[in-house]
Amino acid sequence: MKSKLLPGVIAALFAASPVLAFEPFVVKDIRVEGIQRTEAGTVFSYLPVKVGERFSEDKASQAIKSLFATGFFKDVRIEVESDVIIVLVDERPAISQVDFVGIKEFDKEALKKGLKEVGLAESRIFDRAVLERAEQELKRQYLSKGLYGVQITTTVTPLERNRVGVNFNVVEGDAAKIRQISILGNKVFKEKELVELFSLTTPGLMTWYSKSDQYSKQKLSADIEALRSFYLNRGYLDFSIDSTQVSITPDKKDIYITLSITEGEKYTVSDVKLAGNMVLPEADLQKLVKLKAGETFVRDDVTATTKAISDRLGNEGYAFANVNAAPEVDKVKREVAFTFFVDPGRRVYVRKISFAGNARTRDEVLRREIRQMEGAWYDGAAINRSKVRLDRLGYFEDVTIETPAVAGVTDQVDANFTVKERATGNLMLGAGFSSAEKVILSASIAQQNLFGTGNAMTLQMNTGRINRTIALSFTNPYWSIDGVSMGWDIYQRNVDPTSLSVATYKSSSIGGGVRFGYPIAEDDRINFGLSVDQTTIKVYDTSPAPYISFVNTFGDTARSLVATAGWGRDRRDSFLYPTSGVYQRASVEVATPVLDMRYVRASYQHQRWFPFGGGHALMLNGDLGYAHGYDGKELPFYKNFYAGGIGSVRGYQQSTLGPHYTDSSGYVRSLGGNRRAIANAEYYFPMPGGGKDKSMRLSVFADTGYVWAADDKVRASDLRYSTGLAFSWSSPVGPLKFSLGHALKKEEGDRTQKFQFQLGTVF
Repeated sequence: MKSKLLPGVIAALFAASPVLAFEPFVVKDIRVEGIQRTEAGTVFSYLPVKVGERFSEDKASQAIKSLFATGFFKDVRIEVESDVIIVLVDERPAISQVDFVGIKEFDKEALKKGLKEVGLAESRIFDRAVLERAEQELKRQYLSKGLYGVQITTTVTPLERNRVGVNFNVVEGDAAKIRQISILGNKVFKEKELVELFSLTTPGLMTWYSKSDQYSKQKLSADIEALRSFYLNRGYLDFSIDSTQVSITPDKKDIYITLSITEGEKYTVSDVKLAGNMVLPEADLQKLVKLKAGETFVRDDVTATTKAISDRLGNEGYAFANVNAAPEVDKVKREVAFTFFVDPGRRVYVRKISFAGNARTRDEVLRREIRQMEGAWYDGAAINRSKVRLDRLGYFEDVTIETPAVAGVTDQVDANFTVKERATGNLMLGAGFSSAEKVILSASIAQQNLFGTGNAMTLQMNTGRINRTIALSFTNPYWSIDGVSMGWDIYQRNVDPTSLSVATYKSSSIGGGVRFGYPIAEDDRINFGLSVDQTTIKVYDTSPAPYISFVNTFGDTARSLVATAGWGRDRRDSFLYPTSGVYQRASVEVATPVLDMRYVRASYQHQRWFPFGGGHALMLNGDLGYAHGYDGKELPFYKNFYAGGIGSVRGYQQSTLGPHYTDSSGYVRSLGGNRRAIANAEYYFPMPGGGKDKSMRLSVFADTGYVWAADDKVRASDLRYSTGLAFSWSSPVGPLKFSLGHALKKEEGDRTQKFQFQLGTVF
């Protein structure tokens, strides 16, 4: 018979009626009853007493509190029988399933993952407090989407074996729309001009996609800051926002935003001074000051000056320089004077440079791109330059830098580079569609970071009906320690363009060569190469007369010893996703008089990027080419330039622009030419809804270009024009490029092609 009973619920511990008293005793045994899922060892671990120890009322209360605190049980009792402790528990039910009804705005699996983080998930212990928190979080998510009329009903259904099912019934309702944005108190600027600064808008043509007509507290805060910056950058130093009101109609469908502002007066800059320990000559720092006396106050100039001085000091080793701008306001004269106080701090040295994230790429490949030296002064420009060089390698999706201070010292930091590697092996496919050629395919296998060494190797194998190629190329970018690169190429190439819209002929080439590159500056390289080529040509009765004449004059086999020279400059901010900088490339190819052919072939490309912030950028590109024979020899027709298609003038079929002829079957074919001019203007912007993902970009483009034969006069009226929309994506399976182009100028013999694409598969 059980002699004593200790009420076990928490309420009993604090009730007015006292707990039944018992004499302390030595525990002979401990039993646990009522558990189904919980292990007995779990219960024992929370008991403050073990067999052989003395048990008292205090320990009983402590044990009950500890077991309740686990959240596993809804009732706990302790009974004592003949010096034996009996722990009786009533377990909380387990969650068998979580389901949603009426969810359209969110993905159900994503919601389940989010609820799991707050403790509500299948197989977890059911806790009503957690359920209430989950319900509030779900409602908050809907409110952030502008669905203020959402109704959430939670149903808990008991199931067998002490389990429950949790069901969220959601009536989402319609999203509340911003019907009006009002600004009160403006006198200098029109309300319409100010409202256009906001990312939040009233319903319009594209708001169904952009969702900009749905209220967001974060977006409103950003818009208020944009409004503040607008006034402060125009001299209104006293500008203030007096109140912000956001109201919603009783039906929770319409939102009205009202801002009350005080513009104040416009201020001019009366004086600008530097003070403090400037370290560098004051004249050098004065050049960095954007504010000028007598000009209208511009807040962005203050920010830019502060940053420029800090960066300049950072280049001299003062990594923790502090620059503060102190204004002196004269409200009577409406003038403001600024004093920039410079505190350089201690000169800092870089103790150690380390790398993380490069699972495949060797440390030495990264270290040779670093321009900051260990043990040298901290140089902000050199560190940033190192980041750019790592990014340009093309081996990494992202490169980040941290410069934490070394513990225990005040003048040392570490430079930690973290990279996120991307697949550098590439199986590239190129394709285009037309009514004549149907599908045109090409392929190559390349590895830009062979075995993590930074060496590049490309094996091109093409078995298409146009090109049949086997080519192997290798490049060591650091053949010597001072950055001299070395590479070699061997190839066997058969060309049969009969199915294309170019002149009919066949050629078979075999050759090989070696090339070297030498860095002449941080961003500049010169290249030299020497190669041997033997090309056998076959012409047909349908071939154009110049091709037949060339074979009759010089024979069907042409051997060349070709010397090449080139110069390149790359100052783009990224290899994969450039938004700013300049890229230039010039090259010349000369067939020396040693063997059969004698010709000169030169080209020049200039590309410039203009950033507009937020991933927006304008790219301008120009490409010129010129070639001719010398010493009584003609330019081989297979060295002609071509234009049209992706990479030149989109909207026209590949390699179809320029001189052409009509064969015996009435088919128009391109001849190519010895002069080429191409120009492209392309505006890139992020994919809507893509967030910070830089791998997907849309663009609108305008292309122009043409090819002229040796006897043709170069005229601007010959140029062809196109415009369109393009999409590029560095996808997990490789680079993808799609182009939808429209030819704006179509002359007789031109062949257009609206849709073109390139795709690749990464391995």
